Amino acid sequence: MPPKILTQISPQLAFMISAIVIAIMGVTMIGFGWVPHLSLILAICVLLAIGLFKGLSFDDMQAQMASGVMRGIGAIYLFFFIGLMIAALMMSGAIPTLMYFGFQLISPEYYYISAFVLTSIIGIALGSSLTTAATLGVAFIGMSNAFDANVAIAAGAVVSGAFFGDKMSPLSDTCTIASSVVGIDLFDHIRNMMYTTVPAWIMTVILFWFFSGQTAGSDLSQVRVLQGQLIESGLVHGYAVLPFVVLVGLAIFRVNAIYTIICTIAAALIITYLHSSPSFGQLGGYLFAGYAPAESLELGEVGGMLSRGGVQSMFFTQAIVILALSLGGLLTALGILPALLSGIKDNLTTAGRAIFAAAMSALSINVLIGEQYLSILLSGTAFRPTFERLNLHPKNLSRTIEDAGTVINPLVPWSVCGVFISQALGVPVLDYLPYAFFCYLSLLLTILFGFTGVTISRIQPHQTHKKTVMSDSAPMG
Repeated sequence: MPPKILTQISPQLAFMISAIVIAIMGVTMIGFGWVPHLSLILAICVLLAIGLFKGLSFDDMQAQMASGVMRGIGAIYLFFFIGLMIAALMMSGAIPTLMYFGFQLISPEYYYISAFVLTSIIGIALGSSLTTAATLGVAFIGMSNAFDANVAIAAGAVVSGAFFGDKMSPLSDTCTIASSVVGIDLFDHIRNMMYTTVPAWIMTVILFWFFSGQTAGSDLSQVRVLQGQLIESGLVHGYAVLPFVVLVGLAIFRVNAIYTIICTIAAALIITYLHSSPSFGQLGGYLFAGYAPAESLELGEVGGMLSRGGVQSMFFTQAIVILALSLGGLLTALGILPALLSGIKDNLTTAGRAIFAAAMSALSINVLIGEQYLSILLSGTAFRPTFERLNLHPKNLSRTIEDAGTVINPLVPWSVCGVFISQALGVPVLDYLPYAFFCYLSLLLTILFGFTGVTISRIQPHQTHKKTVMSDSAPMG
């Protein structure tokens, strides 16, 4: 059940309180460098104090915080399986093999397109934009001198490709959060995102094509080094991509995400024992702490790329999800989110306006707080009732908050992703921002489609009514 409104407040007071909450998180994360968890806990403490001042009991507020968490419990469970799958795909060689063949796509003449396409592929395989940028991205920046390439354009290509992967990969935490916070299946969410993502991807390739021919070098030595290191890992085998075939196949047939992931893990484990023989003790260690190549192997940068996955790697994100959803439940219980939406409710009468408002919310949180996860979680929580009222399918909302939340974060100089990427690549955010075409094309397309009605899915009113009746008749937990 969604969180209940425990008290009513005016839109003006709601705006003041929300501004205080945003200021707390912005100052602590941007100014003091706190991790998001601490900022969220501090914001929750402030809201609890406000609730106590208004005469609300702690038990009631805690119950609504828990109710907020329950709306995203699917993501919390799913992260465990994703951590297992990443480790299994690494040890089976599925991801290393995909990377090895991907490196063969690099063309000196079409260097920027190569950088974008390859980071897109590896980004989907790794499910992490920051890992892709910090490993493959750094390699491309290093190769830019050999190819006589513009470093800012190369960085824009890397960021575009890395965040395409982050947005579209079933291994991505942001992708999982966006689908779960609005209550839809992970693969339904990914399929629906293709309507904006594929055109944005194609347009990005065309834009980078205009810069083709500006690179003069033909030194592929660094690429050969990376491919050699992948071979040295002992994980590159043609048959190792079979787990990806299982993953894509089951997703196409709309099999539940967790069942799909379990089958993919099983296929990956079978492949693992075709080329290596880890003991059950080692296997358990890999599945919990993540796969790591043998220390005796000197794999250079590739070693960092392959050390990924495991249940433990998901704890950081799961904790953010729990705290952010708790904050969302508390903001609803105190009447803050409903009051803010009531101020613009009369204007949110069409799909275009609702999508534009949700997109601007995710964009604003990125700019004000600089946090990717919060832009998705808070916007998804706040606008879910509005989309239900307008009979808009929730997958419209999940796509919107990805297009305006996930891919916009690296364009904000003080954001988590912006700071990390600029330091890793050695290229300031404002330098690569004009060339990160995919990121802002996704935002523009989702707003355009919202106002034109293209690819916008609706729920029949009787379906919404039926869902509401079932929820109201459900026993209290």
